[in-house]
Amino acid sequence: MKKLILTTAALALAAGMATAADTVRMGTEGAYPPWNFINDNGEVDGFERELGDELCKRASLTCEWVTNDWDSIIPNLVSGNYDTIIAGMSITDERDEVIDFTQAYTPPDPSSYLASSADLDVTGGVIAAQSATIQAAFIAEKGWTLVEFPTPEETVAAVRNGEADAVLADQAYLAPFAEEEGLVILERQEMIGGGVGLGVRESDGELKAKFDAAIQSMKDDGSLNALINKWEVASNW
Repeated sequence: MKKLILTTAALALAAGMATAADTVRMGTEGAYPPWNFINDNGEVDGFERELGDELCKRASLTCEWVTNDWDSIIPNLVSGNYDTIIAGMSITDERDEVIDFTQAYTPPDPSSYLASSADLDVTGGVIAAQSATIQAAFIAEKGWTLVEFPTPEETVAAVRNGEADAVLADQAYLAPFAEEEGLVILERQEMIGGGVGLGVRESDGELKAKFDAAIQSMKDDGSLNALINKWEVASNW
């Protein structure tokens, strides 16, 4: 009887460990619609919420959603506060030195300028961008006048209040603001970044492989393009 009890306890412990191993904490910003945002119910929503839930389903994983400020989103992945980054993060060589990426789930897409005037020459203007983004790095590399802000909302506010002449960001994020009086999307676009993928710790090769397979299956059956079109976040594969 004692042996049976011990065996039962061991099985219960193993089951608990398996359940924990199958739960993946999905880290996102929750402030970059339509990619990710917090809805009226206080829940993570958007393209990446729907995508992440479907990827977890296909990989036989359970998603738990965690929000984190953009400027510390990579350090907190590395330190173990969550298991993935799914936050509209472009794959770059610099980031790939610190973390690993799955294959891209959206192709490279142009970054656009939201400006206070359609006649703006961005090379001589003050351009706002969110800190630690590919857009901020691009402006800095060009040697243009850059002002950085911790959140995407603040970059748009800077154009509204005259702190900046334009903001450079993903067009899907900026498009709704172009409907406001006095703001316009410029024709000029920039091709930067290598597509958007899930970030994982370099030690989590098995998790990366599961998500790679799930992303590929969504590409193969057309459901990923359907989701991209639904949320209008990028070009199709």
